[in-house]
Amino acid sequence: EERGLNDPILVQSARTMKEIFAEDSYVRIQLGVRLPKTIKLTLAAGVVTLVLALPIGVWAAIKQNTLFDNVSMLISFFGVSMPNFWLLLFALYLGWFPTSGSQTLSSLVLPAFTLAFGNMAFISRITRSSMLETIRQDYITTARAKGVPGFKVIFGHALKNSLIPVITYFGPMLAYIVTGAIIVEQIFAVPGIGRAFVNSITGRDYPLIMGTTIILACLIIIMNLVSDLLYKIVDPRIELD
Repeated sequence: EERGLNDPILVQSARTMKEIFAEDSYVRIQLGVRLPKTIKLTLAAGVVTLVLALPIGVWAAIKQNTLFDNVSMLISFFGVSMPNFWLLLFALYLGWFPTSGSQTLSSLVLPAFTLAFGNMAFISRITRSSMLETIRQDYITTARAKGVPGFKVIFGHALKNSLIPVITYFGPMLAYIVTGAIIVEQIFAVPGIGRAFVNSITGRDYPLIMGTTIILACLIIIMNLVSDLLYKIVDPRIELD
């Protein structure tokens, strides 16, 4: 009774959330300091993924069964199969980039590429498959027959209609990158929410564990919602019920 354990589960949950996220609570202070660093790392990984994966996937579809297509798909198999932290070798043996911290742009390169590489390989494959299906559609043939420039056919018509599978994967991917950052931040000593989460587990800091878990769950829900909304923007024919 003193601990409120006889209260309904919703009342207990609300009370716990109020205590965890109170304005002067330790958990809120920690999340306020560390979460922006994780979000910065996540956005950097997302930008790297899109900037590299989309052109590779589009070009591989246009140049199907060529050397570029075969090499890019081989690299994508490698990227999906290898553990993310293998890129740490570039820092340990080549010394190209810093292995820890998040203060400078160069210190974000390795963590961002580590988080992005596997997703980049997967999205390039999705883009290639979707583009191959789209460029064989009748409206693409008609556009080419009318003399529409090839660049406009590919990037103005085909790519836009090929983005639905990419959006389906990319939206939740950003949220899962945050959860994947738990390991990457620990390896590269990035002072983000992931590293704090690991330390809270080893230190049995249950309020911080609960607060971090709730934040990560909310991010996954929000990104799934954003993905659904982007469907309507990319393809107005889709109805949102």
